[in-house]
Amino acid sequence: MKADIIFYNAQVFNVFLKKFEKKNIAVKDGRFLWVDSGDMVELAAESRVDMHDKFIIPGLIDVHMHIESSMTTPSRFSEAVIRYGTTTVVADAHEIANVAGLEGLESFADSYTVLDIFYAVPSSVPSTNEDMETTGGKIGTGETITLLKNKNVICLGEVMDFNGLVNDENSVISNIVRYFREQRPNFPVEGHIPRVEGLNLARFLFKGINSDHTQQSPKSISEKISSGVFLQFQKKSVTKENMDVIMQNNFSEYACFVTDDVMADDLRNGHLNEILKLAVHNGLPVETAIYMCTYTPARHMGLRDRGCIAPGKIADMVVLDSIDDFNIASVYKNGKIVHNKNCCKSPAGNKSVFPKKLYKSIQCRKLTPEDLNVKVTDDINVKEAVCNIIEIEKFGTFTKKTKKNVPVVNGILNWEKLNLSLLIVMERYGKTGQITFALTNILKKKGAVGTTWAHDHHNMMVMGTNPRDIITLQHKLLKEQGGYGVCVENEITVFCPLPIGGIISDEPIEILGENLSRVRRGMIDLGYENSNVVMSFSTLSLPVSPTIKVTDKGIFDSLTQEKIPLVEELI
Repeated sequence: MKADIIFYNAQVFNVFLKKFEKKNIAVKDGRFLWVDSGDMVELAAESRVDMHDKFIIPGLIDVHMHIESSMTTPSRFSEAVIRYGTTTVVADAHEIANVAGLEGLESFADSYTVLDIFYAVPSSVPSTNEDMETTGGKIGTGETITLLKNKNVICLGEVMDFNGLVNDENSVISNIVRYFREQRPNFPVEGHIPRVEGLNLARFLFKGINSDHTQQSPKSISEKISSGVFLQFQKKSVTKENMDVIMQNNFSEYACFVTDDVMADDLRNGHLNEILKLAVHNGLPVETAIYMCTYTPARHMGLRDRGCIAPGKIADMVVLDSIDDFNIASVYKNGKIVHNKNCCKSPAGNKSVFPKKLYKSIQCRKLTPEDLNVKVTDDINVKEAVCNIIEIEKFGTFTKKTKKNVPVVNGILNWEKLNLSLLIVMERYGKTGQITFALTNILKKKGAVGTTWAHDHHNMMVMGTNPRDIITLQHKLLKEQGGYGVCVENEITVFCPLPIGGIISDEPIEILGENLSRVRRGMIDLGYENSNVVMSFSTLSLPVSPTIKVTDKGIFDSLTQEKIPLVEELI
């Protein structure tokens, strides 16, 4: 037997022992052939490469993420993340599925990538039900049957509809989970379990949920892992307190790190490698952090052909100059180099091809000034309305409800007088034309922010402190067939085009990232305060995220799914 290449004189990470060892690595036909401390003289090879004591770890594996959260195509995403050592992902493409159903998913799956992309069956399209939100596509039992024929589908995507799963045996999500468990009993069923504990947690798990990737605390980590939940730590959960809980309880076997959502501007600087480094910064030993970015995610997803450097496994590996700063020297995919720090670019995939109709997917009318007259009564004697106001937390995507007395003039809310912002969500698929109005106190200055990248239904959403800016921005979104933008004094100050389904762009990450970064700065200039203003705004329309959210169908309590009126009382 002859090897294709032998890497010698390397510090190789052994995931089974959780330590580095001085080893040589032989690769043949894209797989590891032999890993040994000897000189391998008995094995012929096409070439030998001296690694000069560099550190080699398995390729990083991200098992819970959404490519569309980077607002890019699979090909562009692959091009971006390979250089950061990510060689395998499991994508839950429920964003494109919400916009375009199976056709959108097939466009994703047909894209060429250097990166290995496995897929989850999107379980929550829509995230709740048709009474709460309008989507362009749907995934039910029939679509699940079709998707399971694809060999790259390896799990059921995050189940978000708590009420539908635990309280309604005949709901769409109950039928999907039941069918999936019958047909693929050994496949993971991914969960979305924010702030759920006690009996409610047990009821969720009883239905077959295996994992959770939402925000964690020391208490939730212990309860969930003790209950058999595999935890996927995204960036906001990688705190010192949480890492201490992992080490003190030896929980690394039951958890991994994931990116979930990485904005296009952040993707210019890193991917899963940044979360690994953050975990180490917050007290996790580097060996444990590497283990939780390689072996445990592979094991959780049943990817037995990767996640370690051992004979027979796929030869995906990351070469590090040092483990102190995790400086990546090169990346190998299937035994071939795909990134070198001395090269300016990683290999690009082919340009993605999407159906033409996805470039003409925003089907709603132009707003007029009359549309923004929020009439609450015909009684001209009413002077005030007690309104429900949406407030955001400064960290994360959670919201809360407060009340405020808003002046009423001739039956119309005078929300501008209190420096409130009007939030509108417009149905964009040409089905109902419905518009929902809500009030927030989020923007502190005059202007508007708007997008068609509104989780998960991706209807059009605009929020502003004056009608003129709201209308100008809505017209821009319609003209460009999707995007993310800011309007100030009737001028579009920044705009990030998202012409494919209104949620993604085929521009290189450097260009897309810069456009989004400008939008982010524009939102902050309007006084928007949050650790991630882009995600915070986009999830104001996600009806499964605590606590009060807005869709084209109304304002909802995300836990009870009960409708919340804009006006509680007229005075």
